[in-house]
Amino acid sequence: MIIALARPVTNEKINNSETSLTPIIIAIDVSKSMKAVDLFPNRLEFAKQKLLNILDNSKTEAIGVILFAKSSFLLSPVTEDFNSLKILIKNLDTGINFDNGTNIYSTLETTNKLLKNYSNKNLLLLTDGGDKENFDEEINFANKNDIKIYTLALATSNGSAIKEENGNYLTTKDGKIVNVKLNSKIKDLSLKTDGGYIEYSLDNKDIEQILDDINSKSNKEKFEERKYKTYTELFYYPLTIAIFLLLIAFSSMPTLKRTKLPIFILFFSFNFTNSQLIASSIFDFKTIKEANKAYENQDYNKALKEFEKLDSNEFRDYNLANSLYKENKFKEAIDIYKNIKTSSNDLEFKKLHNLGNAYAKNSDFQNAVDSYEKALKLKNDSTTKENLQLVKKLLDNKKDDNKNQNKQDEQKNNKENQKQEENKEDSSPKDENKTKKQNQKNLKNEQLEQKEEISNFEEEKWLKELENQKTNSMLKKMESSKEDSISNPW
Repeated sequence: MIIALARPVTNEKINNSETSLTPIIIAIDVSKSMKAVDLFPNRLEFAKQKLLNILDNSKTEAIGVILFAKSSFLLSPVTEDFNSLKILIKNLDTGINFDNGTNIYSTLETTNKLLKNYSNKNLLLLTDGGDKENFDEEINFANKNDIKIYTLALATSNGSAIKEENGNYLTTKDGKIVNVKLNSKIKDLSLKTDGGYIEYSLDNKDIEQILDDINSKSNKEKFEERKYKTYTELFYYPLTIAIFLLLIAFSSMPTLKRTKLPIFILFFSFNFTNSQLIASSIFDFKTIKEANKAYENQDYNKALKEFEKLDSNEFRDYNLANSLYKENKFKEAIDIYKNIKTSSNDLEFKKLHNLGNAYAKNSDFQNAVDSYEKALKLKNDSTTKENLQLVKKLLDNKKDDNKNQNKQDEQKNNKENQKQEENKEDSSPKDENKTKKQNQKNLKNEQLEQKEEISNFEEEKWLKELENQKTNSMLKKMESSKEDSISNPW
């Protein structure tokens, strides 16, 4: 049986496997006209979603992505790794202000560079067409370099206004609202380069038609050659011998009458003395499973109760503290985080990071800073660094607010003292004491209310800054020999 488990093999062979795909460059128009709202929520966001749908529907394609306005920007070279490409697209900040204009010539130059080693050059434009009337230069360049241009038109013939970041609509110099329509001239660019043109649809039919057309006109390119080994398994020969010997052993058992009782006693004690331990481990496993399931379903109250049923250990305590944190019980979470002792650097880092979050939520910014700094000594983590910088800002703002508050308190006290001195002559001693006590009471109440407002404000500000932190995809600006001559602001 041991030999069978070792899996002996023979006839080792090395086989080659090649992957053949169709290379495509997808270019997204990021000019200001793509902020028009005739497509929901706007043309640019609609284009991003179309690109993600293309990745989901692509089976025999390798894809690269560029962005273009007045210049072209490389987001990703040609790749088969669609999972990483999806992350780049989802992290793409569409709020970036790119140069005004729609320079398709620059896009063609970039496509020619990216596909210079391939016999098939396919470019898919996701655009509203810009406002250029003549594409002769682009058509000549594409035909000269054998680039087939496909266009997915993302605009309506009626057009729409362009909504800016401040909520206002883009206007011309004389105050008229700009209305940007689909530029139908872009159709010539595709049809005269042996490509294809199609207007958007709300389903994926437009995508399917474009991909089918590209694959029918293009030959597959060899992208990757993989080597793998094959063997002839021999494990069943020793396994057959082992089973045969086992049958012989069982067939001789009736002659061992004297050993029957001891064997039975050993079997009985083994099965029943350990039954409690087995049941206990199964129960713990079920509890852990229920707790993890409740945590994933965001039922943190149930997860909290399930984790409390388990015996205390570093992992149980960590999960219990996380559940308390999610239930906004920050003080209880802090107490448990602080008492977790572990030899695992990874768990220690996570504990310190979450402890910093809990302190920050509890408005204890100094301890939050200390926890983040300790965590960074164990692991150089970008998220922890960002949290540390934010909390440091909040701590500085809090110190400034406390200084301003002290100044305000001193000014109020001085005013109250002046009023008391002015009214001293007209007030009886009893009335004066009552007035002092009442003023002090009112002042304390005002201070408490103001401190509470500052604390809530700082917490809300901290949370918003954390939510807005987004690691944007890196873009490389590509050089072009042609500049866009259009000078309008969209």
